[in-house]
Amino acid sequence: MSSSSGLLANELKCSVCMDVFTDPVSTPCGHNFCKSCLNQCWDNSQNCYCSFCKETFNVQQMIQDKNKKIQDIIYFTELGKKSTEREKAASAELFSDLMRSIERCLADLLEMMEEKQKAAVKQVIQELQQEITELKMRNTELDHLLHTEDHLQLLQIDPSLCSPPHTRNWPEISMDTDVSVETLRRALTQLQETLDQKLSQTVKRMQQYAVDVTLDPDTVHPILILSNDGKQVRHGDIEHGVPDYPERFDKCASVLGKEGFLSGRFYFEVQLKGKAGWNLGVARESINRKGKIRVSPQNGFWVLGLWNENEYWACTDVLLSLRMKPQKVGFFVDYEEGLVSFYDVESRSHIYSFTAQSFTIRICPYVCPFSNDTGKNSAPLIISPVNYNE
Repeated sequence: MSSSSGLLANELKCSVCMDVFTDPVSTPCGHNFCKSCLNQCWDNSQNCYCSFCKETFNVQQMIQDKNKKIQDIIYFTELGKKSTEREKAASAELFSDLMRSIERCLADLLEMMEEKQKAAVKQVIQELQQEITELKMRNTELDHLLHTEDHLQLLQIDPSLCSPPHTRNWPEISMDTDVSVETLRRALTQLQETLDQKLSQTVKRMQQYAVDVTLDPDTVHPILILSNDGKQVRHGDIEHGVPDYPERFDKCASVLGKEGFLSGRFYFEVQLKGKAGWNLGVARESINRKGKIRVSPQNGFWVLGLWNENEYWACTDVLLSLRMKPQKVGFFVDYEEGLVSFYDVESRSHIYSFTAQSFTIRICPYVCPFSNDTGKNSAPLIISPVNYNE
């Protein structure tokens, strides 16, 4: 313990004053000094150099480098602002379209209710007019018989002519103007179709951020079989003899993508045909690769999973209800917004999103094909190219 403490104390000392750092600064070569000590050394010399390794620096080159870095930051900030403005405009347009669709559905529904009421009133009036006409005709016949002198004709009249006519009890009649369940179903179906169309446009917008994902053989669990091109992975039942790298999974049969992302947006798709179980999504590059793993945002995982052939989960605690079984899932990440979204590519529908997440280090694609399950789950997971025309 005393040896470790001594090393730590030496690491915290300035090599000029041999005391603990005061207002520490670093030189381009990576060595640390008190700010005042370094300024004193440079003030007493025509050249700027490292007091530890004696490497000489150019003060003009350093200024130029700093200025270039500032310009780069300004450039990428402005670029990000423009991209954000475009996304905001597209989102505003999407929600405006949805609001217009809802307003049209409501207007159509109200118009349909009004037309139904008019039709009901018209039907009642027609029935009343028909009864009035029949009563007038009977009244005319009875009036004619009243003035006839043909007594034989009076004996031959239909007895029903003298009976009160059958009429409806109008005071008890109410007009049914309620909107039927079928009418509401049609309106909701139309709205759902509109929403699906808008979501399809959203997926197309996500696809413009598609990246080429390749799975990393240095991280793959020994029991998994990775294709030569790094695009497919499946469970192999038998562990292979591979080096036990620090970055390799040793208990959880998983693999990470080679590509990692520290900023911006990215999108990729995975084919799931023939799979009865899997975990897919993204994970922090710093996740624990050794021992048992629980996939959760707290542990650095943002994952969608299929268990027991028909149970869909977001990580391990959110059970999802899907209208259909997805055959291909799209994964979209917005690093700055802290957003991870999953989409059913074929139906162009949204599955689930993790929002308001905090990303501070590199994020990588994460793939886990699960065990073969005696052949029920032997199909591979495939990183598939993005088809913008689907």
